[in-house]
Amino acid sequence: MFFFLKILIIYIILNYFNIDLLKGLPIILPILLAVAFFTVFERKILASMQRRRGPNVVGLYGLLQAIADALKLLSKETLIPSNSNIYIFILSPIFTFFISMLCWSLIPFKYNIVVSDINLGILFLFAFSSLGVYGIIMSGWSSNSKYSFLGALRSSAQFISYEISMGLILIPIILYSQSFNISEIILNQNNIYYIIPLFSFFILFFIIGLAETNRIPFDLPEAESELVSGYNTEYSSIGFTFFFLAEYSNIILMSSIIVILFFGGWLYLPFSIKLLSIMFLFVWIRATLPRYRYDQLMYLGWKVILPLSLGFTLLSISLFLIFI
Repeated sequence: MFFFLKILIIYIILNYFNIDLLKGLPIILPILLAVAFFTVFERKILASMQRRRGPNVVGLYGLLQAIADALKLLSKETLIPSNSNIYIFILSPIFTFFISMLCWSLIPFKYNIVVSDINLGILFLFAFSSLGVYGIIMSGWSSNSKYSFLGALRSSAQFISYEISMGLILIPIILYSQSFNISEIILNQNNIYYIIPLFSFFILFFIIGLAETNRIPFDLPEAESELVSGYNTEYSSIGFTFFFLAEYSNIILMSSIIVILFFGGWLYLPFSIKLLSIMFLFVWIRATLPRYRYDQLMYLGWKVILPLSLGFTLLSISLFLIFI
């Protein structure tokens, strides 16, 4: 009931602020292409770091491997478990994919090149992104599988644990910018990127970004050695494709948010160069670090990152009030 109430509130807010979701349709295809080629980009980097070839058969240098994988996935049979809640089982990946695409309507790629440049953009962005966990919970519950359900529980607990710290990190950035508008946050970095005065916040935010997107070393919801594939264990074909696209879209989205908050978006250097650099860091971490245990993940979130985020936030606010 609370879920549908939340959806209704967001629908009312979208209408109140005149956010036209149809305007976002032209950006969906480029995002899907970016996701497709990011998978090839990731596999090539991992292969290079592990001293092997990686994709090199389909297309020039294996660049069309993502298209071959997509055709393979879409041609597979869609299986629905006999004891599952069919309607929620089918709705979950669609909802997760829709939310991941919705968030892109608030990302400014250049000055005035944004679908919805609203004054409360940064709050809307994190409000929309927080809805993605509902799709994961619904998929885990509706699958009627212990692996899927445990993966969904892990994902929701992990998301909540690290989202609190993420909210704290936003406070000094909003305070320094004196605005909730994403474009204004970028323009206020014209003199200096926020990574310089807020470097500790960048490190924390990057770690939180890994946890929020279920990336190694925090990919506990999909731990193959324990949960087969986590919340998407029972999905195949188009359902799995939607989850896959949503996950990688969220990785690129989180990289974009980091570029916007700490590297001045499009200022001085092209947005795409900064974005690719952050995406490379995500892949580099995957190739370097082992997976955490779940108790270590929770310990890091609640007893390390949360106190550090709170302490750094109070310190930055105090310095802001003293010197500015």
